[in-house]
Amino acid sequence: METEEAVAEGAGAEGDPAAPLIALFADHHVALVRMALLIVGDRPTAEDVVQEVFIAMHGRLERLHDHDRMLPYARKAVINRCRTALRRRKLAERLHRHYEPPVWSAESAVLLDEEHRQVLHALRALPDRQREVLVLRFYLGLDHAQIAEVTGISRGTVKSTSSRALAALARKLGEEQ
Repeated sequence: METEEAVAEGAGAEGDPAAPLIALFADHHVALVRMALLIVGDRPTAEDVVQEVFIAMHGRLERLHDHDRMLPYARKAVINRCRTALRRRKLAERLHRHYEPPVWSAESAVLLDEEHRQVLHALRALPDRQREVLVLRFYLGLDHAQIAEVTGISRGTVKSTSSRALAALARKLGEEQ
């Protein structure tokens, strides 16, 4: 499997139609995987989601003319594929095939301290839309308009969802507002 550095070096000569996508991968792959991880709760699924997005974008290179819009498009695609993964997971749970994400493996537990685990557990317990809005707002630092664009909801809904999500997160963590 190639590393991100090898992919970036192999960006090809000028005029390569894949060069903008390769640059996007080199610059934002890790951040997109982290965003997906916060939404789906396990690294293998997050990596698969982001990989699927880049594969799909590569298949649509001829339609991706506005290179400045590629990152917002990728973010939106990652969110949508995370939603699909979560729907599939819920369906498996309804069929009594309980899914236990490996995010709390021994290796991960060493990397995360107790406070981070508590926040991630509380975040994971939020409804999907609330979790998405908080991840986009506080992890990626997107403003309300950008979140509305990525999630496909109105700015007002983003604001109210964010407010409700923060209140629910505070309750789950036992903090006073």
